[in-house]
Amino acid sequence: MADKEFDGKVAIVTGASSGIGMATARALAREGAQVLSVGRSEEVLRFLVKEIGGTYVAIDLTSLEAEQVVINRSLSEWGRLDVLINAAGIIQSGSIETTSLEDFDRMVDINVRTVFRLMKAAVPHLKNTHGSIVNVSSVTGIRAFPNVLAYCVSKAAVDHLTRCTALELAPYGIRVNAVNPGVVVTNLHRRGGMDEKEYARFLEHSRTTHPLGRVGTPEEVAELILFLASEKANWITGETVSIDGGRFLTCLR
Repeated sequence: MADKEFDGKVAIVTGASSGIGMATARALAREGAQVLSVGRSEEVLRFLVKEIGGTYVAIDLTSLEAEQVVINRSLSEWGRLDVLINAAGIIQSGSIETTSLEDFDRMVDINVRTVFRLMKAAVPHLKNTHGSIVNVSSVTGIRAFPNVLAYCVSKAAVDHLTRCTALELAPYGIRVNAVNPGVVVTNLHRRGGMDEKEYARFLEHSRTTHPLGRVGTPEEVAELILFLASEKANWITGETVSIDGGRFLTCLR
């Protein structure tokens, strides 16, 4: 039997209880990785681990020392860390007039600060393995969209955090990249406040705003994440890679 891409590797995936994070955890396990699945829902993570193996940590990543809890769990289970996937995130509607400071801070805390904290905690261990980090950003990190101001700002910050750390960590052989999805069918928008009818209308409208005429799937994004985390991408770092059906190419519609 041929070796799998991630045989012998250990990966942490945040946001693994749904959407892109869950699809990435499954894909990494399929390719031989030992996966630490991280999310808020212990019930969902328990079922995921039964399916793919590995172990999980159910935690609020904004909580005190959450990053050390996560990193230490990887080390106690497998003694190493090779891949960090930061896929946890939230979205909320709001403009410069309607976004409260509390909501803005919450968006930045979850979408940017937790990514920074986990990356910082992971670096000493990724140095030992010449590991890789992939952050899940968004097309909104590249293009401005109305009424999702805090989300756009947070994802633009993730993109630049990716580029800055890629420069700083390159001498250690650690690569840092990001993916920038367009609209993907997940629970993100529903958790952000859309009801089922609104979400159905949003998905239908998104067919017209994405030049390829459809929205994406978590599995498609997961495949790109795996490529960037793998040795196939060993000469790629600091990239923010669009996977959005061409959405970033278009003007507002």
